[in-house]
Amino acid sequence: MYSERIAGLKSSAIREILKVTSKPGIISFAGGLPAPELFPMEEFSEASRNVLSKYKSSVLQYSITEGLLPLREKIASVIDPDTWKIGTRNIIITHGSQQGLDLVSKLYIDKGTPVLTETPSYLGALQAFRLFQANILAIPSDEDGIRTEDLLKAIRPGRPALIYLMPNFQNPSGTSLSIKRRLELIEIVQGHDDIFVIEDDPYGDLRFSGERPPSLFHLGFMSGRSRNFIYLSSFSKTIAPGLRVAYVVADEEIAGKIAMVKQGTDLQTNTFGQYVVNEYLENGGFEDHIHILRNTYEKRRDCMLAAMGRHFPTSLRWNRPEGGMFLWVELPEEKDAGEVLVRCLERDVAFVPGREFFPDGSGGNTIRLNFSNASPDNIEEGIRRMGEVLRDMGIEGP
Repeated sequence: MYSERIAGLKSSAIREILKVTSKPGIISFAGGLPAPELFPMEEFSEASRNVLSKYKSSVLQYSITEGLLPLREKIASVIDPDTWKIGTRNIIITHGSQQGLDLVSKLYIDKGTPVLTETPSYLGALQAFRLFQANILAIPSDEDGIRTEDLLKAIRPGRPALIYLMPNFQNPSGTSLSIKRRLELIEIVQGHDDIFVIEDDPYGDLRFSGERPPSLFHLGFMSGRSRNFIYLSSFSKTIAPGLRVAYVVADEEIAGKIAMVKQGTDLQTNTFGQYVVNEYLENGGFEDHIHILRNTYEKRRDCMLAAMGRHFPTSLRWNRPEGGMFLWVELPEEKDAGEVLVRCLERDVAFVPGREFFPDGSGGNTIRLNFSNASPDNIEEGIRRMGEVLRDMGIEGP
């Protein structure tokens, strides 16, 4: 017999779609994948040689649960460059942000614990929360992020709860939480000692325009509420996902608890990967690499938007995110994105239907499109084929 929490678990629909996209010739807008041709291969080859030469066998040995100290020092200097109140004791290196979600879930979620999320929300987070049998409450969102007035109504005084948010270029919708709502959220949390905010920020560095807003963790820290905020980020989207090097930033006591939970999960994040990431950051060039990513992804976003303007029916609606990796498309309400996917796969084009990202099962007429992983030529051709499918289905078009 499996445990109770496993009985209702099901495989990720996105992972099942990605299996199909491995077929040769498929144009995929499905995965949230960085562009592999932009991975810093030469720099990483050099960094790997350097760490093996400098640190010898220690880079292949067990290490401490919290993570490599020099790497945590670099992260602390980025998170808090001015006051230096955030230190290495606030930071835990994890195997990707997904592990961070798992560890925080283990720390806070019992069966029935309320978890309040945006609608739509990141599927990987929903899976983690469901595994621990959370009571997921979907809060309406719009182009400015989660609607704080609805969030406040859903909070019950005296009942502990988690709030999960992706404030910057959210997966799947690409929207960002406005400054106004960030400040409103801080005010909401200030009135509730038993509310904890998980801020998941893997895309914050991938901003194409405008200035990066302060994180919720920073705003909470400056308001004296650091215990209420837990910040997750990763090098998966900015360096390479296969390294699985990410981090959690939290109040020192909470970080210590997360380290204890991690000890029972995997003992530590891989030593060699941490050393190589640290060496790469130390050698410089990371900011130049980020600049290349931003420029490339911005051009691909613009390419996709232009192709959609040429080929998609006029009855569809879509957004224009200022960064990240995703566009969000809404079909007419009566149309089913799952049916569109089936027909697009027949034309060797893949995407992810939006319903999977809605905790309440709504969103059947929505589509997530990834623009970071496809070439401009494939973007143009894939969107053209999708447009033909949509018109063949009788959706109003140009």
